[in-house]
This record gives sequence, structure tokens and C-alpha cells, in this order.
Amino acid sequence: MTTNLSFSRDVSLQPYNTFGIAAQANYFLSITDVDQLRALRADPALAAMPRLILGGGSNLVLSDQVDALVLKMDLLGKSIVGEDAEFVYVQAQAGENWHAFVQWTLALGLGGLENLSLIPGTVGAAPIQNIGAYGMEVQDALFQLEAFDFASGEMRVLDKAACQFAYRDSIFKHALKDRVAITSVQFALPKQWQPKIAYADVARYLQLQAISAPSPRAVSDAIIAIRQAKLPDPQVIGNAGSFFKNPLVSAAERDALLLNYPDLVSYPQASGEYKLAAGWLIERCGWKGKNLGRAGVYEKQALVLVNRGGASGAEVRALAQAVQADVLAKFAVTLEVEPVFV
Repeated sequence: MTTNLSFSRDVSLQPYNTFGIAAQANYFLSITDVDQLRALRADPALAAMPRLILGGGSNLVLSDQVDALVLKMDLLGKSIVGEDAEFVYVQAQAGENWHAFVQWTLALGLGGLENLSLIPGTVGAAPIQNIGAYGMEVQDALFQLEAFDFASGEMRVLDKAACQFAYRDSIFKHALKDRVAITSVQFALPKQWQPKIAYADVARYLQLQAISAPSPRAVSDAIIAIRQAKLPDPQVIGNAGSFFKNPLVSAAERDALLLNYPDLVSYPQASGEYKLAAGWLIERCGWKGKNLGRAGVYEKQALVLVNRGGASGAEVRALAQAVQADVLAKFAVTLEVEPVFV
């Protein structure tokens, strides 16, 4: 390797993934400047290496040995970049902490991201997963993003349509997987803000607080309180948040399930399909609070798998597969994993 980039060898990735898996990286580089990405591409040996682009590590399940060049996206900075009659445009670099960025927008008096409060990870990783919670997805506010294209060596600007967003999905998991590194993201935050509080948990919390006309900050506070009550803190117990996608089924499939399970939790979709609550399905299979090896299903929310201490990526995978098998056998519903196994 002829480049003067400052690599580290055999680096523990345990501090860099929220599941707390003690994986080792062959090569590790903190990216603090886009020029580093250009230098990587210019070196034939480096350009040929498998890459793992790492944000906050909140949507990964790592194997014990990561045989790749791990690029930790540590680009920092955020600012207001413009406005028009409808929106204020804000931009953040890829390495910015997502929740801290949301709180920064709220401190500026800008609403639009509050429903995505307390989601772990970084700004640059948010579009890849099209993160979402409580009636909102990142695509709802995203205006455009910049990404370095390792194939062409150029910076690319992708608008919302080009990102090909879907439920917990985007082009960055498909055609552009491993080809680009997102470097910054720009959001359009509405000047005429309206709260999104249709979810029962959010409406109930605001009602208990006697808040009838919530501000963006009040909605954020509600989301934070609800998430803290249901989800484990990765600093305390390793996890990757919601581990399974809520499955979509046809109206006929949902009606058939209702015959046997009248308390089935489902939500109608604009497509005519129904979204089932994966946590409800898992709990009904008896997995809530149960362990398999050193991995387990969180006792307060069956949608979350946790590291009970020293769990390997293989143990997490085995638990996920066991849960999937039981849900399929009981309900004839296939659960899809949200995190990426590396």
C-alpha cells in the first residue's frame, strides 16, 4: 500500500457497533475529509479491497472477523444552508450523531424531524435505512444528499427520487451498495409546521401531559419518553433497535389471521395491504424475555434482540433465525431482518 493514509490494523470494532460485538477489523480508517476517499480510490490496492462503510454501527451485526477495509465516517459539521417561501434547508455531515442533529434543529426552532428523535446512528447512515418511527421516515424531510462514488471518483448529488426510498430501504442497499459513501445530507424543514401525532402512544402521552397544541419540542420530548420506556439503551445493553421489519400482508391474509387471532395488531396501508406488528407476532410465539445462548429477546419489547453479554454475531443470527422460524410456523408470516449481517 503506497498511500500515506493513516490506517490502523487489527482494530476492535466493539466500541463502534451498538450491539457490542467484539469483532476485529483487518484495516480501519477514520474518514474526516472527503479527500481521503479520493486518495483511497487512487490507490489500486486499496480500491480493490472489500469496504465496510461504518456510521454509528447501530444497524449492523458483525461477524468475529471483518475481512474488509472499514471506513468510519467521521465527517462533522452542520449549518443552515438556505430557505425559500416554504422551507428552511439544513445540512449535516455524515458523521454527525443523528439524535444530536435533531435536537440542534429543534433548538433553532425548526420542526420536521422531531418524530425521529432518539434513533441511534449517524446522519449519513439515516438515508441508507430510510429510518422511521411514529409516522415518519427520513425520506419525508430529505431534500438531497452528497455521496462519493468510488466507481467514478466523483461527488454525486442525489435528490429524494434518486434515492429510491421504500420501507426501511433505499438505493444504497441495492444498486449503490458499497459503491458510494454518503458524505452529507440536506433536509427541507417546513415553515408551516404541523405535528404528526396520530400514533396512539404519542397522542396518549401528550394527553397525559395536558398538551393539546404541541410544539416540535413537545413532540420530541414525547417520542424520547416513549422510546426510553420501551427500548434498551445501547450504552447499557447491546442492541440494534428494532430487529425485524413489520411485515406487510394482503387484506385477505390479514383477515384470515384475524379469524384465529382477534387481537392481531395491524395497520392499514395506502396500498390496501396491512402492516402487522412484528413485536406482537414474536411475543405470541413466546420469545419475549427469552435467550438463546448469549443473545436474547428484550423483555420490554419483543421486536428488539439484545446482547446479554459477550454474544457473537453467530449467536445473534441463530436467535434471529429461530424467531423467524417460529413466526413462520405459527402465522405463515415471514419476518425480514432490519440490520445488516457483516
